[in-house]
Amino acid sequence: MLNYQGVLIGLTAFFIIGLFHPLVIRLEYHLGKKYWWLLFIPAIFFTILSLFLTQFYSIISGCLGFAFFWSTGEVFLQHERVLKGQAKKNPKRKYH
Repeated sequence: MLNYQGVLIGLTAFFIIGLFHPLVIRLEYHLGKKYWWLLFIPAIFFTILSLFLTQFYSIISGCLGFAFFWSTGEVFLQHERVLKGQAKKNPKRKYH
């Protein structure tokens, strides 16, 4: 009998990564890097939650937690890309 859990987890991780890429861009564009904590707090929550869930849900929660951690750092990198002109600036915000 085939085990589809690995494929399902891989597919879920793929979608999580796909969702977080535009999330980082939009967060930096609209709010700036000073709101990095909006990604960091859920990162801690989902990582700790993964310790208390059963196998499949623990893995998904862990993937979410570390996607939030990764995205927290990416907000700062996205800000640097904006300052260098490699990403779109929000004309309604001031950059320094």
